[in-house]
Amino acid sequence: MATTFDSTSAVLQAVGQDLGVTDWLSITQERINTFADATGDHQWIHVDPARAKDGPFGRTIAHGYLTLSLANLFLPQLLAYDGLKMGVNYGCEKVRFPAPVPVGARVRGHGEVVAAESLKGDGVQVTVRISVQIEGSDKPGCVVDTISRLYF
Repeated sequence: MATTFDSTSAVLQAVGQDLGVTDWLSITQERINTFADATGDHQWIHVDPARAKDGPFGRTIAHGYLTLSLANLFLPQLLAYDGLKMGVNYGCEKVRFPAPVPVGARVRGHGEVVAAESLKGDGVQVTVRISVQIEGSDKPGCVVDTISRLYF
């Protein structure tokens, strides 16, 4: 269930707030192949299960940028905004890929509000850290600080 914010002040007061976790998502070979087609990145460690079986990971792995892109899927599962006039993705900071995400793994997003600052008008810039957790792994597949600009 998403945490809902209804004003700039509510977002500003949320710094340090744990947003919980999303539902699990299975990383299928089909998802990896579709991402490869969309980006043109057909490196064998991603799209060739036969060759990847003998590679460094023992099977295919998701692209790092595929894992990063899941932040966009997870954010609305973690956060919602009432009374929002406009919200824009301002960017990302501190993107890291601590562990590979193998095909067949289940991942979920964990969120935390790490920063917020007022903008002109009734706006706020909020930084939400998304950790893409891999079921059964101590290390996440990706950690990214997403930055959004919100106007209520």
